[in-house]
Amino acid sequence: MIKRLIVSYVALVAVALAAFTVPVAFTLTAQLRGETEESVRREATTMALLLGDGDEPARQALARMAGAYADETPGTVEVVAADGRSAVPPLPLPASPAGDRAIGDALRRGVTTVDWGSRLVWGPELVLTVPVYEGRHAARGPAGEEERIVGAVRIRYATADLTDRLWRIWGFRAILAIGVLAVAAGLGAVVARLLTKPLRQLNDMASRFGDSDLTARSPVTGPRETRTLNQGAERLDTLVASQRIFVADASHQLRTPLTALRLALDNIADGVDDDFVREDVDQATAEVVRMSRLVSGLLVLARAEAKVAAPEPLALRELVEDRLNVWRPAADERGVTIAFTGTAEEGPRVLAGPGNLDQVLDNILSNALEVSPDRGTITVRVEACGPEEAVLEVLEVLDQGPGMSAAEQARAFDRFWRGQGLTGRTGSGLGLAIVKQLVTDDGGRVALRDAPGGGLCVRIGLRTAAEGPRRISSRPGPPRSGG
Repeated sequence: MIKRLIVSYVALVAVALAAFTVPVAFTLTAQLRGETEESVRREATTMALLLGDGDEPARQALARMAGAYADETPGTVEVVAADGRSAVPPLPLPASPAGDRAIGDALRRGVTTVDWGSRLVWGPELVLTVPVYEGRHAARGPAGEEERIVGAVRIRYATADLTDRLWRIWGFRAILAIGVLAVAAGLGAVVARLLTKPLRQLNDMASRFGDSDLTARSPVTGPRETRTLNQGAERLDTLVASQRIFVADASHQLRTPLTALRLALDNIADGVDDDFVREDVDQATAEVVRMSRLVSGLLVLARAEAKVAAPEPLALRELVEDRLNVWRPAADERGVTIAFTGTAEEGPRVLAGPGNLDQVLDNILSNALEVSPDRGTITVRVEACGPEEAVLEVLEVLDQGPGMSAAEQARAFDRFWRGQGLTGRTGSGLGLAIVKQLVTDDGGRVALRDAPGGGLCVRIGLRTAAEGPRRISSRPGPPRSGG
């Protein structure tokens, strides 16, 4: 925006300069040309008058005048008689006077000829030829019947000095124009930055909004629209904050009655011998468990959206091993094997918020156990993405479950979308939604794809600690996961 404003301002100044300077330069050029032609014509006419007198003193005066003219000016004088011979012996004849058209026009028709040597400004020299009439009234116009043309006078005037003056005229104005444009560019830059300062502040505010920072505000010193936008942002932040607080409070408050309800159902199940009643109690307990998981998921998601903590360096391999040790007993009950592989002993250090990766692994491993058959295998792999993608570290979780179709993978990250696990239980529909929220908040990316040999692969890209706070801009395509 600033560059465009500066270019527009400089272009406007350039047009104004061209509109006023160029016509003046052309006028001065035409004036210089006209004054030079008039001066040469006046000198040639004077010399023609002297030659027309015909007496010896006049010829001697003409010779002296021509010599002085050649000494004081860049011009030379040539004189020819009507018969083509030299009219004043000290003065030179034109080259090939018999074939010279201008000389012929002057001797036969009494025409004065002006030749600048070029159709542009001028050539190397100005050639002016005037006829000479007999008597003291020479060069007064076309010859009448009583007037006789007795010769012609030609002045060759070199235009080198005129060209230098022309360059000074145009060069001065060009330098002046460049200086004015430079000053205009400097002023334009200052003015453009002042004019676009509110826009840049709004752009910064919008960028922070794009990063889900609803606390971003533009300085109140800006225009009225800025204050209006700040007010709208304030209301939006208040609404979103109240929504998050409501979800968090509701989820937290619901935990206590759900826990009490589950304990009551367990007590009822312990004291009932009727199989039908026990089956109903078990179904109710399962629904209470599912409700508890849903409430816990909503609470985690509300905290994730709040982004209360900044990412910090974490040892990915060590963290993954710790979480796998927690989940192995649950996997052993099902006869499921959890294998862990990596490309380095120490593993990379990645940027993640406190507790975020723990929740990510817990949700992914929980979903993997739900869909893995008994005596199946879940493989967790940590690897670096290569030298060109050193900013990414990849965590893969593979299972031998049924996998997902392309349509299911496209919806998997949607909230409350649930897939059917092999255990017969359904999830809360928030697991993979929480995974995506936490990973993207830390500047990473997550995608689903078919695992080699069957099952599903959840691929997570994380920023390395060496990369710093920059966000990874390449987000995965259609896959949006679910739980």
